[in-house]
Formats: sequence, structure tokens, C-alpha cells
Amino acid sequence: MSNTTATKKRKAPAFLKRPGAVLSILWLTFIIVGSLTAPLWIPYDIRTQAVGYELQLPSWQFLLGTDDLGRDIFSRIMYAGAGTMVGAAITVVVAFGIGLPMAFIAAQRRGRVESFLSRFTEIIFSLPAMVMILALVGAVGQGNMTPLMVFFGFLISPAVYRVLLGQIISIRQRLYVDAARLNGLSALRINVRHILPGIWRTVLVQVALIFVAGIGIQAGLSFLGIGPQEPEPSWGAMILQATNLIYFSPWMMVPPGLVLVITVFAANELADVFGEGAASNSGVKAFSFKDLKGKRRAGLPNLETAPKADKILELNNLVVGVQGKHELVSNVSLSLNHGEVLGVVGESGCGKTMTALSVIGLLPPGVAIRSGEVKLNGVDIADWNEQELNTIRGREIAYISQEPMVALDPMFTVSHQLVYPLQRIRGLNKTEAKAEATELLRQVGIIAPERVMKSYPHQLSGGMAQRVAIALALTGNPKLLIADEPTTALDVTIQAEILDLLRELVRSRGMAMVVVTHNLGVVADIADKVAVMYAGQVIESGPTAEVLLTPAHPYTAALLGADPHFNAGEKMPERLTSIEGTVPPAWDWTPSCRFAARCEFATEVCKQPLKIAPAHNNGTVQCLRFGELNLSETKKN
Repeated sequence: MSNTTATKKRKAPAFLKRPGAVLSILWLTFIIVGSLTAPLWIPYDIRTQAVGYELQLPSWQFLLGTDDLGRDIFSRIMYAGAGTMVGAAITVVVAFGIGLPMAFIAAQRRGRVESFLSRFTEIIFSLPAMVMILALVGAVGQGNMTPLMVFFGFLISPAVYRVLLGQIISIRQRLYVDAARLNGLSALRINVRHILPGIWRTVLVQVALIFVAGIGIQAGLSFLGIGPQEPEPSWGAMILQATNLIYFSPWMMVPPGLVLVITVFAANELADVFGEGAASNSGVKAFSFKDLKGKRRAGLPNLETAPKADKILELNNLVVGVQGKHELVSNVSLSLNHGEVLGVVGESGCGKTMTALSVIGLLPPGVAIRSGEVKLNGVDIADWNEQELNTIRGREIAYISQEPMVALDPMFTVSHQLVYPLQRIRGLNKTEAKAEATELLRQVGIIAPERVMKSYPHQLSGGMAQRVAIALALTGNPKLLIADEPTTALDVTIQAEILDLLRELVRSRGMAMVVVTHNLGVVADIADKVAVMYAGQVIESGPTAEVLLTPAHPYTAALLGADPHFNAGEKMPERLTSIEGTVPPAWDWTPSCRFAARCEFATEVCKQPLKIAPAHNNGTVQCLRFGELNLSETKKN
């Protein structure tokens, strides 16, 4: 009980700990509510002139004194506040209504779309704002502030765009956003549910700045005589009137000037406090939208109704590259049967992850499938767009990333992140979804699922977070699971547990799985077949036991020679094999053997174009000297 109470106290709203914030809330509430309801309660009509009471100092009759016409200053200030608050709010709405969607679109589309929107905002920035506002005054007339504030919001929207674009791009690159795409969420829902909470602090700060700017521009225009005309009051016009009488009645300047200054400071203080709260509070509530189901393009088969193919996954001559530049994956052909595990292994930069991402349509901006087929259950999905891929992500295919702590959204509890896809994908109600989520956590080996359901990602250990990420991938009962380095961030003991868990899930659920890794031990432990990649090519493939015991390519043999797990025994070498050099960059790839520069067996023959030859049992090898070399003996020696 005491721990719970202490936790609640630590999570108390930040403004309760800062007197300035409390005073700011009280002041803004008074100004906004009081000004909007001013006609109902102010003591004097704003037009009423009290003859003989001109330029009065504050008294019980006139709380803030009177102006040069005997009008009550307090009543006029409160009445004028409504127009000021509404005008500033209009500026905020227009600025964010234009700038925020543009930032989301540019971050999502990138490339030419981002370039066009950035140039467009630069053009708006280059416009002489004050000159154009004054020109608009000539068109709409003095006293009508609404169109002026709309136009001011338009002029300031590029600032919103520029400030938010970088943060949105950064958040979109995080793994939990990719996980949301894998679960079939539309771009709109990803933006609202996962990205907007991540930029909330910046949004609050910008709202405060633009709100203050809206108040300032109205006061400035009114001071120039462009705002509401007499007898309608405005804060800027009251300051102008006091300026003209500064030597006769200095007090007239104090009330409107002080109200303006305090309002500006209060808005900044409040935004600062709640901005910090938004950044530190993990319990931000998600926005709720009805499910937006995209229609499938005419003529494309539906995987849910398509007959079950012999192979769950087929890659045929897959080529992936940077738009207009070099290839990153070259003519990759792989296949995977139902219930099998395929290990894809190789050094960093060999194209393993890029191949896996091409299957689920999560390639980075500017990278695309150029040619070849990606068949899922016999249906080619290589040219499917984002809307079409969303119909199978989470349902037919799921993804486990190598960094579970960033694959889970830090803004939501584990319960929320599991329950929501269960509701959306399986159509369960909230109670059923919670029960199913708890059961999923039990299935992935979590002992106290009820406690974990209430936790946020930062409260979990690495192994626990990886188990939650696996449970999240299983929410849609996928037929194919892609695991990208699922044990890299874990210690050895937890690695073994996760591998045992994945093996059991494949067996019990009948799933197929692709494991992307650089660890040959993981491949030997879990995979039925293996594909060795180098410089964007599958240089050797086949059943795991055959490839690892009798390698057909020098690169595979070198990888095995460098792994202590495959050299333990009576003839353990004094030094492990090392592969000189590094993987060549994509722009240096050639049609000949790309490993030749690092291969101890390379000859002039290796400068000829490569050919794919059959090897092992239904496997392949790309080596021009295949058959000449006894790599098994070389590896042993």
C-alpha cells in the first residue's frame, strides 16, 4: 500500500510542484473564461461614459480607474480579451493545420515530396509578412481581425513545418514505428498514435510561442490603429490611448500593459511545465480512431482466400537498389516451406537485413525492389503498395527486431500495445483481447504476465522486452515470422532461452521463420536450412548440417574457421581464421566473384562472370572453383 501511494505521489502533475505554473493556470483561466463571458458580468457597459469621472485612479467604484472619457478600464480590458484570445487561437489552429500535416507528409514520402514542400515553405518565408498584412488590411478594411489572423497563421506555418519535420523523421526511423506498420496500421494512425505523442513537448512549446505571437501581432496592429475601431476596445488600442496621455495620467498605461505582459508570461510558463510533463510521462493516452480499411487493388489475389502453396516464401531473382543508383541486393533466390526455419547469415553490410525488409515492404526511403518476385503463399507481393501490404502485415507475416527496447513504443503500456492489435486484427472486444494478451505473455515464458501488462517498456529487462516483442509479433497469428538478429542485444543465458522459445513457437504453431543473424551458432541451433550472403548475393545455400559440415564456398569455410564454436575439440587451432579486408561497398560490386579480393584461393578464373551451380541437397553455390577445393579439410586444418 505504501509503495503504491509513493508511486502515485511521484507521478503527481508537474504543475502542482511549481507555484508559477499554478498561478499561470489561474490567470489564463480567469482571462479566457472571464473575457468570453464578459458581457454577462462586467460592471459597466464598455461604451458608457461617466462625465466628471475622467482619468480616475483605482477605487471601489472603478477597480482599475477610468480613461479620458470616463469609461471603466476594467470592463474594457475584460471585454477586449475575448477578441484577443480567439484571434490568437485562430493563428495557432491555422499554423498547425497547415504546418503539421505538411511535416507528416514530407516525413512519410521523403524524396521529391519533401523537397517540394521544403521549397514551398521557403517561398512563404521569403514573403514580406508585414507588407502583406497591411495590404490585406486594405482589402478587408480596418477592424476585421479574423482574416488577418488566418493569414498570419498561414505565414507562420512554415516555422511549424521546419521545427517538427526533423523530429518526425527521427521518430519514423524507430523500430516501434516499423512494428506498427507491420501490424497493418495506416499512415494516419501511425502518425496519430505513435509519432504525435513523441513530439508532444515540441508541439506544446510551439503552441505557446504562436499563441503569444498571435497576441502580440494583434496588440501591435491595434496599436497602429488597424484593430477594432472605437468604441470597441482592444488591448493595443488602450495602450496607444494611454501613450497619448502618459504625462497626464501615467496610470492608464499600467492595466492594459500589465495584463498583456502577464498573459504572455503565463502562456510560456504553462507550456514549459506541461511540455516537460509530456516528455517524461509515459502514460500519454492514445488517440482513438475508427479502423480505416483500405480496399485492395482490382485483380490482386487475396492471401486469406488463396489456396495454400507448397512454399510459404519464395524469392526469385530479387534485386533491391537505391533509386537511380547502385544495387544493394543482387538476384537473390530463396525458398522456405511451411514450418521450416531459414537462417540468413553473413557479415554486416552483406544485404541480409535489406533482403528481409524487402519481404515485408519496410525498405528505407529511396530504396526499392527493382525486379524479381517476392511470393508469399504463392502470391507475388513485390509490387504491392503500402495499403495492400497493410492487409497482410501482422496477419500473414510478422517481424521481430534486434532491439526490443526501441521496438516497443515508450509512450504506452505493454497491455495497450498488445490489446490494440488483438482488437483490430482479430476483432476481439477489450475483455477478450486482454485475456488473449495475458495468455500470449504466458506462452512466451513470462511468469507474471498480469504485472508485465501494466508495465512500460523502460520498466522491463532486455530479455523480458524481447519476449514482449515476440508476443506482439504473434498477436495476428502470422504464418511467417521474420526475426532480425533476435538475440544480439541479450546475454548468453537469455539468448539460449529466446532460441528455445522461438523453436517451440515454430513447432507448436506450425509457423515458418526467417532468422537474420551473423551468428553461425544461432543458425546451427535453430535453422533447418541456411543461406550465406556476401556483398548482396546468396553465395551458398542448402540444409544447415550440410552447409556447416561440408562448406562449398571459401567464404563459408572462412566464417566457420573464425567461429570458436566450430573449432572446439581435439584439434582446436592455436589461432582462429581471420578474413582480411572488408565487404566491398555496393558501388564496387562486379559481375565476377565479389569475394575474390579477400579469398586465399582466388585465381584468374575468378575474374569471369559468376554462375549459380547446384550444391548440397537442393542448395546452390556461386564459386567458379567449386568442385576443385576440399574446403572441409581446409577448415579443419
